[in-house]
Amino acid sequence: MAQPNTLHWHDSSVEVHKLVVGPYDNNVFVVRCHQTGDAVLIDAANEHEKLLELCSALGVKRVLETHGHHDHIQAVPAMREAGFEVAVTALDAPMLAEVGYDVFLDHDDVVEVGRLRLRAIHNPGHTPGSISFHVEGTPLLFTGDTLFPGGPGATKFPGGSFETIISSIDDLLFPFPDSTIVLPGHGTDTTIGVERPHLQEWVDRGW
Repeated sequence: MAQPNTLHWHDSSVEVHKLVVGPYDNNVFVVRCHQTGDAVLIDAANEHEKLLELCSALGVKRVLETHGHHDHIQAVPAMREAGFEVAVTALDAPMLAEVGYDVFLDHDDVVEVGRLRLRAIHNPGHTPGSISFHVEGTPLLFTGDTLFPGGPGATKFPGGSFETIISSIDDLLFPFPDSTIVLPGHGTDTTIGVERPHLQEWVDRGW
């Protein structure tokens, strides 16, 4: 099958494919091991036909959910029906009660994708169980709705906490090197180096 025209970033070990789907312009990412062809999909947000086509073309075996909000899980039932395992944190699993899930993810879990290792980082604040993924040995950091260009994700929804998300970003994401590429759940990429200097501004404005 021909490679889809979705390549977003790559080096000798990893490919990242990106698709923007649904009414909220959700970013869906596929992380693929260049050496083995194994792949994982991050956030089965919407437009399941497109996602299933992408998964088939790229060798995706399972789905990782960054959190349980409605706009990030619309394609989960179709993915599970097609045989893909869906993973989410136990804290956000109740939000997937209607669409279903298969396994739990926890802080510091390592998801092996071919020869790649994706380390899970529990980043509460946007939701209690929000989780980010760092591809070890690369500059790639998938932050879901925790960190965006220009600040943290919204915390006004049930289970959200501004103080928690600020601590979560400062303690767990900002220790990464300046060159770390932040791939958020919506919008464009940024880097840790670009965002870190603005933390106090975000605290002062309160969102």
